[in-house]
Amino acid sequence: MRNIVLIGFMGTGKSTVGKRLAQSLAWDFVDTDYEIGEVTSMSVSEIFRRHGETRFRSEESIVVTRLSQQERLVIATGGGTVLNPANWNALAQNGIVIALHASLEAILARIGHKNDRPLLKGPRDVIEKLWSDRQACYAQADYIVDTSKKSIDEVVREILAWLERMKENEFREVAKD
Repeated sequence: MRNIVLIGFMGTGKSTVGKRLAQSLAWDFVDTDYEIGEVTSMSVSEIFRRHGETRFRSEESIVVTRLSQQERLVIATGGGTVLNPANWNALAQNGIVIALHASLEAILARIGHKNDRPLLKGPRDVIEKLWSDRQACYAQADYIVDTSKKSIDEVVREILAWLERMKENEFREVAKD
């Protein structure tokens, strides 16, 4: 059984939705940022502050490689994880990639007051450019869910319904052969 990989910008709901989705499937949930923290004994903010983004991305790739070799995981990635083609390939090789999308306004409303995200500490125009620049990468996902105006349960139900349709289509394809 393949993994389900949740990608998207910070604040789109990857961790929250991922936990609930994993419960629904009776799978394990893993957050790559949490795993990096466990491995390094540092928070994401601390890694950025002490060692910079390059070190963080290196640790992230190691975690992604390990997780992509496992099965029946719901994996919530950091917002920039799949910008690295090697990470994307590793995760997609054994996973269904689902992008969670939210408008910039929704994201800022959700996390604008939090100060624990190193890449969201700049002015709005810098954050908007980062958000905009990443959209083309996220658009390559197998499925995209707009979380801007949906509850966690609505997003989970939408993903589960899509997965069910995918499973039915796979059975139809096998039956044709």
